[in-house]
Amino acid sequence: MRLVTYRAGDQRRTGAMLDDHRLVDLARATDGALPADMLQLLALGEDGLARARHALAGAPPAAVVVLDADLVRLDAPVPRPGKALAIGLNYRDHAAEGGQPLPQRPIVFSKVSTCITGPGMPVQVPRASEAVDYEGELCFVIGRRGRHITAADALEYVAGYTIGNDVSVRDWQSHNPTWMMGKGFDTHGPIGPWIVTRDDIPDPHALGIKTYLNGELVQSSNTKHLIFGIPALIEYISTAFTLEPGDVVFTGTPAGVGVSRKPPLFMKPGDTVRVEVERIGALENPVVAEP
Repeated sequence: MRLVTYRAGDQRRTGAMLDDHRLVDLARATDGALPADMLQLLALGEDGLARARHALAGAPPAAVVVLDADLVRLDAPVPRPGKALAIGLNYRDHAAEGGQPLPQRPIVFSKVSTCITGPGMPVQVPRASEAVDYEGELCFVIGRRGRHITAADALEYVAGYTIGNDVSVRDWQSHNPTWMMGKGFDTHGPIGPWIVTRDDIPDPHALGIKTYLNGELVQSSNTKHLIFGIPALIEYISTAFTLEPGDVVFTGTPAGVGVSRKPPLFMKPGDTVRVEVERIGALENPVVAEP
């Protein structure tokens, strides 16, 4: 099942995709029994997802919505996650291209929630820098509250998977050791276009991942090359933080980032960046100057 948040006018609502052009409004399909907010929906846990599957299978015509670029469009599936966390240097080839040693434990940093944006929405080149880089990533979305979660139980806490672009302002990233300033500019956390629920991706560690800049392939790898897999990440992170439904974790990017190229390849206004992850789909965003 592909869960979405969509915008119709000035309203955000939850849905599940019927096909690539139509979705079922989950609140309408259930006479309001399912919420129109993704955080509230995920908070219902497996019961909520089961009810969403039932609503998708038997949706009345009045609950079916057709995507329209001018009237109805997809938003970030979790528009304002409580936590947006990311993992640095989590592919061996990415560590190697930057001349970095392999990490002994996950490198965890925050992307502030205001950086999150959705499919088709512009990524801004800020006035403060032109060193804006792409980082295509697999993300997972938490579906169950927990702390001190063991790796053996970790996937039970995952609602599903989405695509992310950990857009990075490279000169600002080096301003301090936490990387936070260079990783959290507004619009620099595109995710989407939907959350594919865990039951539809039995092995998240066997997914092809590719990034294209203006149609040119710039990253190509597979999640089997992650240094720290999703269970290990959840166990490590939940030692410190309570994970909550709707939290989003970017799992890291493979080799091919712009800053490591000679000469560097940074995004500029007029570009289009597209990240594809097998079994999920594609996340595409135009690049614009900061207004």
